[in-house]
Amino acid sequence: MSPAPLAMQQAKVHDWAGHIGWAVGLVILIGLIYWLMRQGWNWRRTLQADLPELPAVPDDPGPAILESGGRYHGSTTAGNWLDRVVAHGLGNRSLAELTLTGRGLLVRRPGAEDLWIPVEDLTGARLESGIAGKVVPAGLLVVGWTLQGRALDSGFRLDRADDHAAWAAEVEQLATGTTATRTTKTEGVTP
Repeated sequence: MSPAPLAMQQAKVHDWAGHIGWAVGLVILIGLIYWLMRQGWNWRRTLQADLPELPAVPDDPGPAILESGGRYHGSTTAGNWLDRVVAHGLGNRSLAELTLTGRGLLVRRPGAEDLWIPVEDLTGARLESGIAGKVVPAGLLVVGWTLQGRALDSGFRLDRADDHAAWAAEVEQLATGTTATRTTKTEGVTP
């Protein structure tokens, strides 16, 4: 048998229907994954519906001790860096302008609700490598605080990582000073 003449040979045709089917299937799979993630986020928000309202931001938070720009990475229940708190917008990562005063910590978040942590609610600060499932190689400033008895941790990445230690020391000093004042006042009261 001799090979067919060149004019008689057919060119290989692409199976466009198969390619389109795979593309549509991939888009549906991505949409399903996104929908499931959204449902999980809403479920977590429903579970945390009992979280008290955030303190109102005062008109005058007081003179600044420290100020810095950075990024808010989220809040978790204290001691559990994977248990993200999403109620009241605490789960939304955003840019942040932090101001520490003698009255508390003010976190201005463009596009999200501002966060005010009164000094009496501060429990301490430390340096960590991550929070809320987010690991940052240069580290994070994690501020511990309470919201009407519920212990929380909030993570911040300052524009200058070198500032984390100074912030942790100042917040820790304010928190322990307030704790000592509260303890002294409590010990001075006779039942």
